[in-house]
Amino acid sequence: MADRSVRLKKRSEFLRVAARGRKVPSPGLVLQALGREDSDPARIGFTVTKKVGNAVVRNRARRRLREAVRVVEREEALRGVDLVLIGRGATGGRAFAALVGDLRRALRKAGVREGE
Repeated sequence: MADRSVRLKKRSEFLRVAARGRKVPSPGLVLQALGREDSDPARIGFTVTKKVGNAVVRNRARRRLREAVRVVEREEALRGVDLVLIGRGATGGRAFAALVGDLRRALRKAGVREGE
């Protein structure tokens, strides 16, 4: 699993992606994507605001987003990009297949993956 993505953890990394990256909203999540000039594995950060709910709800949404990324990465490795996935109110209750579909569409719209 050498091609697995790495986590974004520092606030400055999240802010850089937000400021310079492309933003793609969808019903289950918001994707912010910023291309890099390398072919290293993707760096991915996850965030869910307090507007979504209490800690239990936010953590569930974050876990679902992480698993959706794992499903998508099994199909094709994400490389040369920084991604921030922002959970929404619908993230926790949305059908998992629909959430994965939201992520795939958002990645295509952001230009991270080729059209299927």
